[in-house]
Amino acid sequence: AGFQIPEAQALDHVFGYACGLDMTRRDLQSQAKEKQRPWDLGKDVEQSSVVAEIVPMPGRLLAHGELALTVNGRARQQSDIDKLIWSIPELIADLSTYYHLKPGDLVFIGTPEGVGPVVAGDRLEGRIEGLGSIVLQVGAAH
Repeated sequence: AGFQIPEAQALDHVFGYACGLDMTRRDLQSQAKEKQRPWDLGKDVEQSSVVAEIVPMPGRLLAHGELALTVNGRARQQSDIDKLIWSIPELIADLSTYYHLKPGDLVFIGTPEGVGPVVAGDRLEGRIEGLGSIVLQVGAAH
């Protein structure tokens, strides 16, 4: 656990890494933005964050590696971890100024350019070099 973690000690709080897909309800996010309200409702959607098996890498920095997403076999997002705006230690340090981070917490590190809508039936395949991949099929709304 950690709170107000200095950036230099951030990696002491890393157990491992995994590939994950962090989805957003853009409709809810846009409505909240229009009303100048917090748009966290667009992120707090049931089953919106899917995570593959965690690869234990205690205390290690994942500084580079390709991030890629295909939708129905077509490239949608492709970048490298080293191109993200915030490094992993910077993210952990910043988040820990607002939240008490605890074992089991997941921190999504960022989103490459290429965000776009998906619809029921779409097949998403995400991959992080050296970590593995995750595949999911978007189901119908209930």
